[in-house]
Amino acid sequence: MTKLAVPVFAALAALCIAVSVHLVFFVAPLEFSMTETGKLNGSSLFFNQKIFYFHVAHAFWLFTAVGVSGVTSIAFLRTRDPRWDDIASASTDVAVAFGAVVLITGSVWAKAAWDVWWNWEPRLTMSLLLWLVLVGYVLVRRFAGPSADRVAAGMAIFGMVGVPFIYTMVGSDSHPSSGANGVVATLGPGMKGTFWLCVATFHVWYFALVLYRIQGTRAEREIRE
Repeated sequence: MTKLAVPVFAALAALCIAVSVHLVFFVAPLEFSMTETGKLNGSSLFFNQKIFYFHVAHAFWLFTAVGVSGVTSIAFLRTRDPRWDDIASASTDVAVAFGAVVLITGSVWAKAAWDVWWNWEPRLTMSLLLWLVLVGYVLVRRFAGPSADRVAAGMAIFGMVGVPFIYTMVGSDSHPSSGANGVVATLGPGMKGTFWLCVATFHVWYFALVLYRIQGTRAEREIRE
């Protein structure tokens, strides 16, 4: 891992974010629909739908970050190699931030779509529980003493197991879907390119943050040793 990796990824992420924001707010179409009588459908979100590009993209990388944390935690428990633990810790720290973005943007979207900030439907509730597990991981790493790394690894694995359940918990009357039948690949041509660029943007941002946290964690260990 070179010292240039973090600034390079950070600069690339900044460029991608600038391009993504331009496409989201100035190029991607507004979301609206018409009734059979030619009147505007009351469920149209218009400008509020723009939050979709950030909400779903962050959700993708939240799940990825939790998966990376869980897999590297398993590797750490098997080998006791602290380098695996460094990756798990860094990925979880980033997952906490991404999870907060998902919950906040999801609440804003819910207010626009349903006129409520929160309704405790299955995916929202499970997403909140996952985020609390991640926050618990961070607290355990800080305050649980000598066994903190092993306890936190178990929490990371527990969080990873919950991700498939959250991903599949979309009801037709409870949570908005992305694209036809909830498949983002079926988005319209005016939305698909912008959406996947947002996903790629936060992919780069995820790598920049994880690399930064890994470097910091390993520097702290060298100081302690």
